[in-house]
Amino acid sequence: MIQHRTAGAGGSRPAPVDYSAAVDRYLAAADLGSASRRVYRISLYGWAWPLVDRRAPTGRERRGAQPPIAPLALLDDPQAPERLQRGLTDRAAEAQPRTLARELACLRAATAWWQARGWITADPAGGLTAPPPRPGPAPNPAWDCAAPSAAAAGPDRARAALALRAPLRELTLWHLLHESGAPVERVLALDIDCLDLPGRRTRAGTAPPLSWGSGTARLLPMLLIGRTAGPVFVTDRRAPATTPSADRCPVTDRGRLSYRRAAELFTAATRPLDPSGRDWTLLVLRDRTPRAVPTRSLAAERGW
Repeated sequence: MIQHRTAGAGGSRPAPVDYSAAVDRYLAAADLGSASRRVYRISLYGWAWPLVDRRAPTGRERRGAQPPIAPLALLDDPQAPERLQRGLTDRAAEAQPRTLARELACLRAATAWWQARGWITADPAGGLTAPPPRPGPAPNPAWDCAAPSAAAAGPDRARAALALRAPLRELTLWHLLHESGAPVERVLALDIDCLDLPGRRTRAGTAPPLSWGSGTARLLPMLLIGRTAGPVFVTDRRAPATTPSADRCPVTDRGRLSYRRAAELFTAATRPLDPSGRDWTLLVLRDRTPRAVPTRSLAAERGW
């Protein structure tokens, strides 16, 4: 999770004019190591090219390329979402789905931070969607259960679900449910300030206590980029005005994800895994019966 030093609404310094300067200000306020800061800078700089209708460099050239001059105000342009979507589509030609998800999360976190300071007024990244993944090599049977039978045991169904290419929020929720064994309601009720990320558990005094494994530990910090308070799992859209403040993210204004929506997303995502047409529920993720398989986490195998 990226934590930022607070300096009031916009701070005492004037808003930057250039997009790259806004990126530097955002990262300067973040509690990041030098290596992580470099990765985030490369990712955020990459969005400057589509903002000015140019293709971003690829491969090794992308890492050291200086972004073009792009006014930060271009993010408020009505055409900004369309330009960014084109950039996302171009990026998908060479990047893996997990990389796209990470870079999109970086952009959304940065734009939310800039909005909170009044530097921009629009949310150009809110409606961006990654293109469908390109066909890849055949799955490794030692790690991937692409088409389990209808009679598959609970652990097999959980493993197949965790191997799906799903959005970051869903993968994080599924791993947390699987590794903690906690009820769905308990996990969805988690707030960011209750988490002890280095310890892989909830903070002392949080009842009942909850802990997780390496898969969640890799995914959770990416999900929380740019957010330091509010619900862990939030919706894709802004919350209605009647939503209680406790169930609303103070940065993105999105509401807490509901059990009903989480269940709908899981059932829809796992439907292709069950030829019998039975709907899997989130409860299959809580089955952690030991199996004679490698213990390396699926998140690690997939590079999260």
